Amino acid sequence: MSDRGLFLVLEGVEGVGKSTQARMLADWLGSLHIPHQLSREPGGTPVGEAIRHVLLDSGSLEVPDETELLLMLAARAAFVRKLVLPTLDRGQIMISDRFELSTLAYQGAARGLGIEAIQPLNRFATGGLRPDLTIVFDLPVSEGSDRQLRSGKGRDRIEGEGARFLEAVREAYLQFAGADTSIVVLDAAPPAAEVHEAVRQVLHSRFPEPFRTARG
Repeated sequence: MSDRGLFLVLEGVEGVGKSTQARMLADWLGSLHIPHQLSREPGGTPVGEAIRHVLLDSGSLEVPDETELLLMLAARAAFVRKLVLPTLDRGQIMISDRFELSTLAYQGAARGLGIEAIQPLNRFATGGLRPDLTIVFDLPVSEGSDRQLRSGKGRDRIEGEGARFLEAVREAYLQFAGADTSIVVLDAAPPAAEVHEAVRQVLHSRFPEPFRTARG
């Protein structure tokens, strides 16, 4: 690894399997003895997990859209400073299940708060830190919902907004990817092992040095 680590983010609408892919990626890096950290947003720190509970698990609370946004960014500020930056400073790989693209897609696009309005607030929360690579796992919203039903996983407060909301999120992800070469879209429809192999190939291609010997 270089002196500075790599910041990798996995994104996508509900049911695409990004959390599964995050765990598989972490397990693969562990098998290769590559130092890494795996965490999630919002969360990853004590204050972030407390905010996560308010945002996602407290269905009885009425959370205005603007409050939702600012709570997300408050959790991110702690996440960056307490977890991401120390990991990168150690020269390790940081894997995050969601980061800034989620805020732009969910709150900016689907909630209608506006991408341009959110971007400076997000830069303040992150101190300008950007992921080295964001992988968006793409799947039709209906297929993602079917996967969730089959798995028995309940929906949190934001996931329960419905298909139209999630369609807007998915469209935003694809638009972001079309305008930013640091964002890669992968088809989430194949079996998890095949999707994981596609993730490996992206990493081999984008970062040949740290993954130079990580074949197989």
